Amino acid sequence: METKEKTIRKVYVFRGRILTVRNDDALMPNGSVCNREVVEHPGGVCVLPVLDDGSVLLVEQFRYPYMEDLLEVPAGKLEPGEDPFEAAKRELREETGMVAEEYYDLGYDYPSPGYSSEIIRLYAAKGLTDVGQALDDDEFLNVKQLPFDDVLEMIYDNRLRDSKTAMAVLKYKDLNALGKLEEKKI
Repeated sequence: METKEKTIRKVYVFRGRILTVRNDDALMPNGSVCNREVVEHPGGVCVLPVLDDGSVLLVEQFRYPYMEDLLEVPAGKLEPGEDPFEAAKRELREETGMVAEEYYDLGYDYPSPGYSSEIIRLYAAKGLTDVGQALDDDEFLNVKQLPFDDVLEMIYDNRLRDSKTAMAVLKYKDLNALGKLEEKKI
């Protein structure tokens, strides 16, 4: 069965600092025309900082759309033309104050494929050294050191609800258990 749709018309309805919203007309495989609302996003990165004792660093920050504090891996959006790996190193340094000796590529995630073009690149970092936080003017967060097994439990019982964090933690865990983490070293 054919599944691809063809864009007939793109109408930009909002252009913001972080995202752009389109209202497209598309031709479906059966010949019917449908409407597709699309959020264009420049993409982002996240990095799971793993300390020598196996514990991890997460950041706690207020997320306005949910009106609550969330625990997440350090993350941020890509700047135009920015290399994702360099962005991950930047976000790790800015949000936790850490630089790493080793990085691992954990792949990428499509967080909301029904309406958004955002792609989040996932990384892990080890061999951490604290060089001091360098938060942006609009960042207010707390760094939390947590045992890895506690973070897993928080994912499983839904206290940690951020999908990029869950994916990074679970991919790191499984790649490590399968002996394939070193293959992902950058």
